[in-house]
Amino acid sequence: MASSSLLPPPTFANKYHALLHPHGARHRLTRCGAAAADGGPGDELLSSALHLGRPDPVVATVVSDTGTDGWGDLFTELKRSLQSDSSDPAASGAASIGAAVPDELLSSPPASEAGNAGAALLVPDEVLTSASDMVTTDGVGAAVDAIPDELLGALHLDASSPAVRVADGALSQLEELTAGMNEAERWALFGIVAVTWLYLTARPGVLSGAVDTYVLAPLQQALDTVLGRRSLTMSDFVVGERIGEGSFGVVYSGAVVPRGGPAIEERAGKAKTKLQLDDRYKEKVILKKIKVGTVGAKECGDYEEWFNYRVARAAPESCADFMGSFVADKTKSEFVKGGKWLVWKFEGDRTLGNYVTDRGFPSNLEPLMFGRALRGVDSLTRAALVVKQVMRQLVTSLRRIHDTGIVHRDIKPSNLVVTRRGQVKLIDFGAATDLRIGKNYVPDRTLLDPDYCPPELYVLPEETPTPPAEPIAAILSPILWQLNSPDLFDMYSAGIVLMQMATPALRSSSGLKNFNSELKAAGYDLNRWRETTRRRPDLQILDLDSGRGWDLATKLIAQREKGRLSAAAALRHPYFLLGGDRAAAVLSKLQLTK
Repeated sequence: MASSSLLPPPTFANKYHALLHPHGARHRLTRCGAAAADGGPGDELLSSALHLGRPDPVVATVVSDTGTDGWGDLFTELKRSLQSDSSDPAASGAASIGAAVPDELLSSPPASEAGNAGAALLVPDEVLTSASDMVTTDGVGAAVDAIPDELLGALHLDASSPAVRVADGALSQLEELTAGMNEAERWALFGIVAVTWLYLTARPGVLSGAVDTYVLAPLQQALDTVLGRRSLTMSDFVVGERIGEGSFGVVYSGAVVPRGGPAIEERAGKAKTKLQLDDRYKEKVILKKIKVGTVGAKECGDYEEWFNYRVARAAPESCADFMGSFVADKTKSEFVKGGKWLVWKFEGDRTLGNYVTDRGFPSNLEPLMFGRALRGVDSLTRAALVVKQVMRQLVTSLRRIHDTGIVHRDIKPSNLVVTRRGQVKLIDFGAATDLRIGKNYVPDRTLLDPDYCPPELYVLPEETPTPPAEPIAAILSPILWQLNSPDLFDMYSAGIVLMQMATPALRSSSGLKNFNSELKAAGYDLNRWRETTRRRPDLQILDLDSGRGWDLATKLIAQREKGRLSAAAALRHPYFLLGGDRAAAVLSKLQLTK
């Protein structure tokens, strides 16, 4: 039955005033089987719901006629009102109780009862219960008395809002569960729940990690399978020129072979160089060939693939857009049968290392960072703004991956790709470790570049035991992070990157090695190094703005136990709070030229 209203039109009582309010005995509306005593609990409720007259302020009455004249018309119209749709313009605007009205209520009373003065209209319990529920819900269909009105008023919240209703329902359920507890037991339960929640959500995030492992990862795999991302083949790509090489892999430019497009051709010499300019291949990619026969290369490639999928879910803005992997099915050109290849969408073929070693750094990054070349600012300030913009993006990306339990362990300019939109993204996760579950972590082994390595050498103390099974390791991981702060390993490397970008003498390989040698002799105290070095480095970029950049560098390049900053703490440093790089990015689009 459609939603009906129990409220007759406003003129109802006026029309039947003589019938409803004659002189003489009165009929009361009561529950079926309930005592017909004056002031029963249903009287006021029903008189309000039916809009009947109120001869006195306490009890709403319906006065009976000793005969049957008028009762047929009364109940016919009453029945019509009860069965009318709430959308009917003639219907009352009152809320519906959402329950069918029994035929017994809609029928005229028997003549024998109608003729007896003081006879009561029998209203079934179901109707009274439904109506009672409705009028105690403050018009929103759910109890709102669990949250005090004073609290709602102080928070400027409306009791009818969905959030308040959900919170109220949760509190009501909690009250039911703790109904048999005394005050002390309730507080003890609350304390246990609060501590458990804080532990599961503390870095590196046991709860979020479980959701990723058991929900997001399977969903991603299923989606990638449907879209064909997990079924890449060697014939899907054409390889271009070699971009770089590391210990376990070689990086190439490449492109996706369009379906129904040109056949794959052998490319050599200048043809490889021109691949990025070949209009036949619209979708450009970056390919990494995992070296075959190199000890540890296969494991490193497998870990890098796992971490790219993991970071793509947890912090997609921090890493290059990973497409997947394939295994070469035959030996041809750069392909070796059985060799694994990793594929990323092309976002830029130059790393920060390529820009830093260029003589034009940092002005060569200015158009990418700010859209246009800056004008109206001296060259030193412009250089400082570029360095700050790069550093802000690097530290932000590190904060994101550290919040998921991942430590990169190989932060350096050559592992930071600069996209065509001026974004700085992390690449090469072959040395990364997920300390939430102990992925790619061996206590007595480290994979890193000595030029960017912190003095502690290892991400965790060497005496740290081999991680247990993944679920157990995940549960214990907040304790591990609290005791050792493994994320600070990457922050030292970030400090070296800052020094290298800001100090021209450190941008060459030899200059960086000399710096590390002197820094070690100074006990990894940057202030002492500045006082004792004989090279007189140019530190003007770091000395701008009252030396805020230098202060940040000294707090990153420091012994771990002497207060090295985390990524989150570094982003709160005054060096970033000035925001000059952001202002420059906005102004460059308004009043600057290319």
